[in-house]
Amino acid sequence: MDIQYRQAEKADLEGIAALAGQAAARMLSQGIDQWDEFYPLREDFEQDVNGGQLTVGMLGDEIAVIYTINEEYEPEYDSAKWKEPEKSFCILHRLCVNPVFQNQGIARRTMEHIEQEAAAKGIQAIRLDVFSQNPHALKLYRNRGFEEVGTTQWRKGLFYLMEKYLA
Repeated sequence: MDIQYRQAEKADLEGIAALAGQAAARMLSQGIDQWDEFYPLREDFEQDVNGGQLTVGMLGDEIAVIYTINEEYEPEYDSAKWKEPEKSFCILHRLCVNPVFQNQGIARRTMEHIEQEAAAKGIQAIRLDVFSQNPHALKLYRNRGFEEVGTTQWRKGLFYLMEKYLA
C-alpha cells in the first residue's frame, strides 16, 4: 500500500470536505468532540489549497489522508516554551485520515513523510497543537517523538502545544 502524496487541487475540495465531515462524525462516535460545523470549514481547506499548503495522500483514486503545512499559527503559540525558538519550523494543521483507511498505519507513514520532507527543505522543527481529548492523535504524536511544550484553551477545551526537532 504505497501512498502517493501531492499538492491538493481545487478539484479535490469536495472530496476533502466530505472526508473531514466523515472524520468528524467518526471522532464524535468515539466520544471525541473535536471537529464540528464551525471547524474545520470548507473555506479553511479552500484557503489551504489556494495557498499551496494542503497535501493529499492518495491510495489509488481515493484520498486516504490530508494535512496542511505552513508557518501560520495562533497567538497562543507564543506562550509555549519552545526548546529552541530560534530554529526554523513549520506548523502541521488538520492532519486527517479518511475513516475508510484508519487503523492501517496511514497516519504514522504520513508523519514519516512529513518529517522527511521538512528535513529535506532544511526545516529544523515541526510544531502543532493537539486536542487533549483525542487519544489517537496524542498517541501518534508522542510515538513520533513530539513533546508537550505548553497548553492553551480553545473553544473545545484544552489543547497541547507540541514540537519535534528534526536535526
